[in-house]
Amino acid sequence: MNLPEKLNIGNIEQFLDKKEIIEMTAAQIMKDFGMFGVELSFSGNIEGAYDELQNQLITQIEELQQRNEELLLSILYQVDISKVDIQKTAVQFPHFSFVEVVAHQIIFRDLKKVLYRIYYRNK
Repeated sequence: MNLPEKLNIGNIEQFLDKKEIIEMTAAQIMKDFGMFGVELSFSGNIEGAYDELQNQLITQIEELQQRNEELLLSILYQVDISKVDIQKTAVQFPHFSFVEVVAHQIIFRDLKKVLYRIYYRNK
């Protein structure tokens, strides 16, 4: 696998149709949230994976915003998402709500982790 020098929203879509990568990304998201006692699941439906994960993330993020914002911030720190990342994504996707932006950023960041892991494992 050859990765572009810098992964970004524009060049990452080429990896989104690969079953192994999608499954690994879903597993990474579930692991990151599971470390904090927040359960997510993945049906294995590759075609609907993004929507499935985003909808679950939106639900969890909204709930965490209301009941435990510190836990949400801890999860975002674990996933390695900064306020700057969220702001940049909000500019790229002005039609997304704040929660949708955060959910998208989580998926994007964990996908990048998976791609880098595969890349360096194969090197």
